[in-house]
Amino acid sequence: MMNRGRRREDIFFTDADREEFIKVLRESAELWNLRISAYCLMSNHYHLLVQTPDGNLSRGMRHLNGVYTQRFNRSHKKEGQLFRGRYKAVLVDEDSHLLEVLRYIHRNPLKAGIVKGLNDYRWSSHKGYVSQAKKWAWLQREHLLFMLTPVKSRQKRAYLDFVALAEPEEIERFYALKNLPSILGGPWFIEMIRDKFSELTNVAEIPESRILAPEPERVIAATCEYYRIPVKLLLLSKRGSENLPRDVAIYLVRSLCRMTLPDVGEVFGIGNYSSVSSVVQRLKLKLTSDMHLQKEIREISQHALKGNGSKGQKRT
Repeated sequence: MMNRGRRREDIFFTDADREEFIKVLRESAELWNLRISAYCLMSNHYHLLVQTPDGNLSRGMRHLNGVYTQRFNRSHKKEGQLFRGRYKAVLVDEDSHLLEVLRYIHRNPLKAGIVKGLNDYRWSSHKGYVSQAKKWAWLQREHLLFMLTPVKSRQKRAYLDFVALAEPEEIERFYALKNLPSILGGPWFIEMIRDKFSELTNVAEIPESRILAPEPERVIAATCEYYRIPVKLLLLSKRGSENLPRDVAIYLVRSLCRMTLPDVGEVFGIGNYSSVSSVVQRLKLKLTSDMHLQKEIREISQHALKGNGSKGQKRT
């Protein structure tokens, strides 16, 4: 996860600021049972690699950002917001990407041209992975080192060899995105997360829940299987004739996939987004009085969110 200064302004003015941040980070880890595996402090942002056994990340991060802001403002006689807003959290697939994120975090100063060697940078946890000093005992590094090699005597060398290599293109592309996705992993991992937390897809209080939304192709497939029709018939539009499965699919793609009207129109070959709006409103009106249609929508939605085909009966 990461956060940066408001308007990309510096969040660390002095080494004392950086020391204070690490102090608050350790306080937060102890108070909220956060397992800090890596960190890197840059001039206007920070990166953390954190495990949250108690599922209370937001409380811990609120403490970290809030307390540090208070101490920073007091130290520099400033007022108001320090960070740009809520932190950005990325859920990482442990099997395929956890070590890559560790390497990306520790190589940040090197990539930015601040230092020529990782050992030259004081404000990351890199040295904690090559040192046995007691001051690093709070850092949760054992699991990641074990992932590199289970032989303890070889872990330091394995780690140094690993971070000496540049990040793969996939990781560079991921972190270069303007709007950072909230899941980093393989396709199967992303699908597993979507299936497991599908009931949270439309929870307005969880902005990141949109990443759990199914792909429109999944909704279309579930609709076609429910009504037992081919996809080409669902996508077919004839002026003046009703195509209920098509209307249902448009309505569900709009609501479940959380897509804009123009984007929905593009999926169904509708050039005017107002036509998409008309379909959605027409189906909403039907739903107010048609209990059978309500049941169909509910069943198709459940199967689309779970990724399984529906075996309902075609409506007659």
